Amino acid sequence: MPFDLSTRLAERRAAHLYRKRPLLEAPQGPRVVVDGEQLLAFCSNDYLGLANHPLVIEAFVEGARRWGVGGGASHLVIGHSTPHHQLEEALAEFTGRPRALLLSSGYMANLGAVTALTGQGDTVLEDRLNHASLLDAGLLSGARFSRYLHNDPESLRGRLAKAEGNTLVVTDGVFSMDGDVADLPSICAVAEAHRAWVMVDDAHGFGCLGATGGGIVEHLGLSMDQVPVLMGTLGKAFGTSGAFVAGSDELIETLIQFARPYIYTTSQPPAVACATLKSLELLRGEHWRRERLAELISLFREGAASMGLELMDSPTPIQPILLGSSHRALMLSAALRRRGILVTAIRPPTVPRGTARLRVTLSAAHTRADVEELLEALQASLRELPLQAKDAEEKP
Repeated sequence: MPFDLSTRLAERRAAHLYRKRPLLEAPQGPRVVVDGEQLLAFCSNDYLGLANHPLVIEAFVEGARRWGVGGGASHLVIGHSTPHHQLEEALAEFTGRPRALLLSSGYMANLGAVTALTGQGDTVLEDRLNHASLLDAGLLSGARFSRYLHNDPESLRGRLAKAEGNTLVVTDGVFSMDGDVADLPSICAVAEAHRAWVMVDDAHGFGCLGATGGGIVEHLGLSMDQVPVLMGTLGKAFGTSGAFVAGSDELIETLIQFARPYIYTTSQPPAVACATLKSLELLRGEHWRRERLAELISLFREGAASMGLELMDSPTPIQPILLGSSHRALMLSAALRRRGILVTAIRPPTVPRGTARLRVTLSAAHTRADVEELLEALQASLRELPLQAKDAEEKP
């Protein structure tokens, strides 16, 4: 056999890094059925509780009745339907930008934007903790690619001094595994001083941050001149599916002409766009969702701190509990599950070696009682863990 796949799989198992797909047997929500078990879940990115909202479901069903199920073709052939166009216009207005472009996933949006804007002779500089899709996009762009230290404007400044050609600085707005917020004012200032563009992936900020849910750019009061390329996903706070890039007319036209993941992919089902228009309406109008989310974040952080848990510096719905050892993270996740709580253990290579964690995510659909149940289960589960647990991937 030319490829020894069994050895690779065995090594991953030995390092406590093997992954299995949990089978969800119920709609997204705080109370779910996974692999036949009824569990209280704290691992979904449905931050505002819209994924199973009756009005969003109704909009999807009505959209399917009118527009059918499939997109049928790529946007540039005959797959760009009226609901897609209406959603792009609504997202442009929501972000305060001239235009927005709808894509089928966040991975595609990041890959399409970075590779369309940069190439051989250019430079892409990224935060070392950026999402994998951004890192892959930088590698595939053909440009000189380098990563600066996490959230470190001075590290970025040093790399900008060596940049060549058109330079794109790329960062998450909210870092998906740590939950911390990018120091965008400083990053934008350093980039501007070196005539570089800034691209922000605000997948986890849209809907949660900002006075109207407009994300980190709204939250920090930044302009389109400071952040020319803004990406957001629709499968998290919006509760549906897909992604978008928002910016100037010239930016969007450039992506339409040169972004291969956009050009060569069938459009998303029009009914999904119909559902997203409704979720955007709810996101903007029901401020209580963000208020409840902020209340639950404070409740969890206070309770976890009282237990002596090591939390990361996150004001967002992403609340990681840093454990270090992958084995230890798996044991705590299993102990919680025995108590009816579902929280996923996040391990390398998704996070750096030695930083395995439980990634607790909160939703406006949770109640105070849900969070209190989680805290009680955490306290009991922690007592079951050994003081230390060594991992194969941590051995020298």
